Amino acid sequence: MVISRRAVRGTFLGAAMVNSLALGTTGCGGADDEAAKVLDVAVAGTELCGGETVSANAAKSLKVITGASRFEGSGEEGTVANAARKLGEAFVSSSTGHGDVCRIYAPDDELRITWRLSGSTPVDAPAAAKFTVLNMGEWALTATDGSFLRFGCRSGELTGVEPAHIEIGVEPGGMPKEPEGDPEAVKGAYATVAHSFSLAMAGELGCENNGGLPETPDLTPK
Repeated sequence: MVISRRAVRGTFLGAAMVNSLALGTTGCGGADDEAAKVLDVAVAGTELCGGETVSANAAKSLKVITGASRFEGSGEEGTVANAARKLGEAFVSSSTGHGDVCRIYAPDDELRITWRLSGSTPVDAPAAAKFTVLNMGEWALTATDGSFLRFGCRSGELTGVEPAHIEIGVEPGGMPKEPEGDPEAVKGAYATVAHSFSLAMAGELGCENNGGLPETPDLTPK
């Protein structure tokens, strides 16, 4: 289930209003446990997209990108496990395919995490002036408005002509806007999130050697 940005903003606003009311009640001498009864639907970054997907560093990077530390996810279907299953089904009959992993919502931002199967062995990263090429996987690109990481995967979980060439993308959703903060920090943040999801996908698929991905993101330009 995909949640609209309008609905998400309403959810965040509603939670904030409820919290304010609860705090006001407590301040006027009400029971302290009233605030504990408030249901805050926003979660920490490390709990998004099925959990155990967004690393602690990636959660910090989400804050660099969005300015937020708590987020709304895209529901129970928006998980790496579900995306890995769909990727595996696509790989049975074709070496190409694409789909969503999940979406991440902050009060004023939306991030779309996607997967793509590419049929050919890569030679070089796609050329684009705005991207910085990083030394991760088969290739990795990052910019102030998104990052893409591609890795090869050999796994008993995949029925098809191996290796599978899998690309994970992290891009803003909705209306584009100018990024805030230091451009290099934003580039590194996008790449860190892309690495975290790529590593989670490689683990979910059982890729040999985690698809050749490093345990921590390598942000060194290639």
